[in-house]
Amino acid sequence: MHAADELPPEESPAVRVIAMPADTNPYGDIFGGWLMSLMDSAAGSVAARHSKGRAVTIAVEGMTFLRPVVVGDEVSVFAKLVSVGRTSMKIDVEAWRRTRHDDRSYRVTRATFTFVAIGEDRQPRTVPPMTAA
Repeated sequence: MHAADELPPEESPAVRVIAMPADTNPYGDIFGGWLMSLMDSAAGSVAARHSKGRAVTIAVEGMTFLRPVVVGDEVSVFAKLVSVGRTSMKIDVEAWRRTRHDDRSYRVTRATFTFVAIGEDRQPRTVPPMTAA
């Protein structure tokens, strides 16, 4: 499948935001770190909901930026729980952009985020197993 033929996931995004001038570097390009923070927020929401409490990012795997995001683009971030360990969770995250005047969306990047659930003592705690979808 060609990149132009790709379609974003059918589920609702975990995060949707418009890229603004404050999200740019001095050259006017959107910071990769800004996009990564949106992805971390989306994954964190999934991790907290599944673990029913606090969870922290411990790793990010495989992030490659495929396309730029520009000021005014609508950015949608999709996050899906894909595996659960005793205290950890892996969440696949994709970011997509859509220009304000077009219906087509384009994948910008994807990565797998690993979270560990922690208790009030900031120590790892067990998480529930994955449920069948």
